[in-house]
Formats: sequence, structure tokens, C-alpha cells
Amino acid sequence: MKRNLNDLLYFVTVARERSFTRAAAQLGVTQPAISQAISALEERMQIRLLTRTTRSVSPTSAGERLLLAIGNRIDEIEAELDMLTELRDKPAGMVRITCGPNILHNTLLPKLMPLLREYPDINIEFDANHGFRDIVADRFDAGVRLGDTIDKDMIAVSISPELRMAAVASPDYFSRYPVPETPHDLIQHRCINQRMITSGGLYIWDFDQDEGDLNVRVSGQLIFNTSEHIVDAALAGLGIAFLPEEEFGAHIENGHLIRVLEQWCRPFPGYYLYYPSRKQPSPAFSLVLDALRVHQNPKLLR
Repeated sequence: MKRNLNDLLYFVTVARERSFTRAAAQLGVTQPAISQAISALEERMQIRLLTRTTRSVSPTSAGERLLLAIGNRIDEIEAELDMLTELRDKPAGMVRITCGPNILHNTLLPKLMPLLREYPDINIEFDANHGFRDIVADRFDAGVRLGDTIDKDMIAVSISPELRMAAVASPDYFSRYPVPETPHDLIQHRCINQRMITSGGLYIWDFDQDEGDLNVRVSGQLIFNTSEHIVDAALAGLGIAFLPEEEFGAHIENGHLIRVLEQWCRPFPGYYLYYPSRKQPSPAFSLVLDALRVHQNPKLLR
């Protein structure tokens, strides 16, 4: 029985994405082309591989078995094809990274622009979001997170200096409310809360000093799940915000935001690019890694 490897690739992508639309977008082909190819594959094999409804797509038991049998092998073939680019005069290939919008703007793009100019055949896809993606299941080459939030058994490479939290508000806000002298004073203030995407709970503001850690549950009129909107609300005088200082950009330096409680905010590990320990980096990925790293030895988290 003649088999078309493209049909198998299409099947694996649809089965993983649970969507013909997302699979077509990922593969760069039309949705009807993928549907026809998988229908032809099922007809040749005389077995149903996918269950299709108007709202969802899922593998049948036979489809699950086929996905388990060939999914990793197709990944290995793609990885080996990427590795072959080291034989070219200049490396090429796609590198997929998931990260937060702020670190993308402030760190990743500035560090990678020279690389992209030097290696025009290297392509980078960024997935900018505020949630945590499973880089293995979602087939990313790497992710970017704060050092203390990375899963075990990942290789983590530092890409930023240490960070500090910053509590800030606008001059207009402090013209109406007293400046807090200790974190406990925040209970009497209008604070801009953050809803954590991963847990669904409100972020508890965490301060530290020689005496130890101090956690404060704050309240206010506003709750956001995105840091950029928290910054906008602070600039508008709507309350005190609490984020890593780099999220506020130049607003502290130019006086648009006033920093308070600085002595209660100690440095902590910054951002790391992380990837599976079993992954063999392609030449393109290795160049991206070298361009981003703060030069120190990578570590394997256990």
C-alpha cells in the first residue's frame, strides 16, 4: 500500500492541534487540502482515524495508536533536517519561542536583531502571552520565564540580570494619599490587583527585608491579568501598582511614577530561556541561544 508521508504529517498535526483550522495555519496549507489528505489516508487504511464534529476534532482509538507510534518519529525527522543546516554556508531554520510580551519587547527583540540581520535564513516565531505554555506538548523550541517558575529537568540559560519588584504610583495619586512607609500601610491604599492566569487567584504582594518575608493582601477598585494595563492604570493615578521594575520602563526615571517601599524589594533571579534537557539544539537554535544568554554556564533544573 503506497503511503504519502505528507498525509501522515497532516494527520499528526491535526491530532495534536485538535483542529483542522489550526493545523492548516501551522503547516501553511489550506484546510480542504488537509481534510482531503486525511480522508484519503483513512480510505487507504480502511479505518477511521479522527472523530469529526461541527465543533471539535479528536483521534479515535486507532488514531491515538497511530499518533503515539509516529508522532515522535516525525519530530525526530524534522529535528534531523534542522541539524543538516549546519552543513550549509549559513544556518537556517525556524525557532519557536513562547514568552511574555514585556520580555519580548525589552530583551528578546533587541538582542536578536543583529542575529536576524546576519542570518537571513533563520526564522523566529514568538508566542507572546501571559500564561504558561507546555513547550513540549505545544512543540516550542524554548520558553522564557522567571528562574523560580521553570519546570524541572529543563536546561535554563540566564538571559537577563537580576530583577527587583517595584511599588509605584503617580504624583497625582500621592497628592491625594499619603506615601506608605511600610508594606502594612498598603492596606489603607487603593492598590491595583493582578489576577494570576495560572492559578486564577489574586497575586499576593511579597516584600522582604532583613527581618524576613512579608506578604500583603491588598485591595482596590481594579483587577487586571495583564501587566501593561496595570502600568496604564498606575500612570492614570488610579492606585499603587506592584510589578517587576522593568515592567514600568522609563516611567520611574522620568518621574511619571514614584517608587515607594524600595528598601523592602530585594533582587531575585531574572528571566531564563529554557528548553528540554533531551533536546539536541539545531544550529539555528544554538545561535539564538548564544545571542540571548547572559554569559554564564547553563544549568539543568532538577
